[in-house]
Amino acid sequence: MALIVQKYGGTSVGSADRITNVARKVKTFRDRGDDIVVVVSAMSGETNRLTDLAKSIMPEPDVREMDVLLSTGEQVTIALLSMALQQLGCEARSYTGAQVNILTDSAHSKARILGIDEERVREDLGAGRVVVVAGFQGMDEEGNITTLGRGGSDTTAVALAAALTADECQIYTDVDGVYTTDPRVVSGARRLERVTFEEMLEMASQGSKVLQIRAVEFAGKYNVPLRVLSSFQEGPGTLITYEEDGMEEPLISGIAFNRDEAKLTIQGVPDQPGIASSILGPIGEANIEVDMIVQNVSADGSMTDFTFTVHRNDYQNALDMLRKTANEVGAREVAGDNRIAKISLVGVGMRSHAGIASTMFAALAKESINIRMISTSEIKISVVIDEKYLELGVRALHNAFKLDQEPVASTEA
Repeated sequence: MALIVQKYGGTSVGSADRITNVARKVKTFRDRGDDIVVVVSAMSGETNRLTDLAKSIMPEPDVREMDVLLSTGEQVTIALLSMALQQLGCEARSYTGAQVNILTDSAHSKARILGIDEERVREDLGAGRVVVVAGFQGMDEEGNITTLGRGGSDTTAVALAAALTADECQIYTDVDGVYTTDPRVVSGARRLERVTFEEMLEMASQGSKVLQIRAVEFAGKYNVPLRVLSSFQEGPGTLITYEEDGMEEPLISGIAFNRDEAKLTIQGVPDQPGIASSILGPIGEANIEVDMIVQNVSADGSMTDFTFTVHRNDYQNALDMLRKTANEVGAREVAGDNRIAKISLVGVGMRSHAGIASTMFAALAKESINIRMISTSEIKISVVIDEKYLELGVRALHNAFKLDQEPVASTEA
């Protein structure tokens, strides 16, 4: 018997029939003796519907009231799923985030979980019930309803699994695991049996949409085994865990990519202490997240060009701010490009293998794809290219590293 936390996303609970199918799946685990906690999202499209409704009344809705409104989406799902389980003869009880005391900070629409009081959940599990919890939401110290941001149900599930010391946290979605890259771009993309927390965190942060970044961070911090599975077909999915001795370490585990990138450059800036702070300080104060940064110094060392990337939604705001900064610091010119994309190779095998970067660059050069920016970490290499070459670049790299083939086991002693 195991204690399992399962999370079902909006597509998985998108209709009454799908909710009934989820109930049947949950019941099979309960029938074999497992203790089950289920975390659910709002039905697909419901969050967007509620947002549009709010904006039809108030173009820029109050964030506190938006949290109150959006949290109702999950409340509908937990009640319906509990009813479906009861109809199948499986005792179940539903709870909102506030009812199970998921305590968060007060940052409406992007709150962070501070703690969970799991006592009520344990009582129900001890009584043989399935516990159904609303994802995406919690409550701050003043009793205000808060939400965790898009994809926050993943974080709810992992946090509950950590609090309950669950044997596994299963994330059910519309894909049957984590792939070497998006199968819609590369038909030969291969499902991975397992990846490390570190690899999954890099892939999520570089554009993979399978799991929310905060959920992976939480799972890694509290060593919660994660498994990504399909709601619509049977299969082992992909296990996300720590590296273990004897674990296969492929050179590259996957290729992540992100179309939502924009690049800004401020040219001819005096090369002196504090200039980077002068440029990026206002950007950070405006809550605009900066990704890649490249600084080039002129031959005589007196001037520098400073380039960085932001999310495409922040492009115009960041560009306007950079132009203002350019006047203040005496820069020569400001340029921007919001038609770029980022491709990232990710793999723990990079730690012990040389030549990955050269293979990557050669594969892109063969397709006449120019690299605009490069960034590296211990297990990742990212490049920025023109957006129009994104899919071609992903396919070229997938072929260059033979990711459609199972990794060959090491023969070393």
